[in-house]
Amino acid sequence: MEGIDERPTTAWLVEHAGLAAPLAFELIAGGRSNLTFKVVDATGAEVVLRRPPTGHVLPTAHDMSREYRIVTALGPTPVPVARTLAFCDDAAVNGAPFYVMEFVNGHVLRDAPTAEKELDEPARRRASESLVEVLADLHAVDVDSVGLGDLGRREGYLARQLQRWHGQFDHSQPEGAERVTLVDSLFERLSANLPEQGTATVVHGDYRLDNTMLGDDGRVRAVLDWEICTLGDPLADVGLLMVYWSEPGDATTALGTAPTIVPGFLSRAELRSRYAELSGRDVSNLDYYIAFGYWKLACILQGVMFRYLGGAAGGDRTGGVELFASQVRVLAEAAEAAASGLVA
Repeated sequence: MEGIDERPTTAWLVEHAGLAAPLAFELIAGGRSNLTFKVVDATGAEVVLRRPPTGHVLPTAHDMSREYRIVTALGPTPVPVARTLAFCDDAAVNGAPFYVMEFVNGHVLRDAPTAEKELDEPARRRASESLVEVLADLHAVDVDSVGLGDLGRREGYLARQLQRWHGQFDHSQPEGAERVTLVDSLFERLSANLPEQGTATVVHGDYRLDNTMLGDDGRVRAVLDWEICTLGDPLADVGLLMVYWSEPGDATTALGTAPTIVPGFLSRAELRSRYAELSGRDVSNLDYYIAFGYWKLACILQGVMFRYLGGAAGGDRTGGVELFASQVRVLAEAAEAAASGLVA
């Protein structure tokens, strides 16, 4: 199986994670992100194995030890995460470092039909409430007491993020393709209107409904995908959650799917109000963070388009490029609308 060298990985898991051979491996999440495998042993015990994607990986990307450290540190806190079991830093075992954690059963809601099928209306409301409660709990974690005080630089989070993603946008321009210059002008506008950052907290970086595992009652059982977690401005997580959270009638859907449009889910205004109440933070400037969230996604999608072109092995991909470019433009326009109150 791609991503799993079964013989040495089985031997390692038997020795270090207490599993009983033989083991069955099943890919449950893949793509450009880290690969996630469900592992079932001879007794029926289930665990999850996380490793980087196969193929070329940037030296600073997909750091398994960092992700393992974060999830382990959050284990004793009120933030629900899967319990970590073991970490392997020997790439000779499976081609790359990996870690193992408990398997958490539940629902991942990626689209409206799944949301309607898996949760009733009261549970969808509870999912909305639980999502905000967990985010407030995450941002209340004392980073020093859990050993994450050196996870990243605490100050200047937004300025660094703007530079990072605009740099990627700059280096992701396909030859001959039209540049979405609105992304550049928004970079200048957002950089010139940086809000004052309060106390740094753990920032998940991609906090959204489908990056959580929900129970039948709608409560968050585990927060997933800690790949880009760092220290910084907690309102960046809240702004991005607003970007991802679709409502009926929205012209723009950030992920292309919209599980939160079905009855039962709270509105964005209700989420915002609940977070302010639970965290005690001032969210009056949240539109800036919403604009930043849309802008960041536009930069990320531009990079996806660039890699899409770079991987072309013949064939006409013009239609795909035009679709990507159109989506980048839509996200940039949504960012511009959210930033309408900022000084030009």
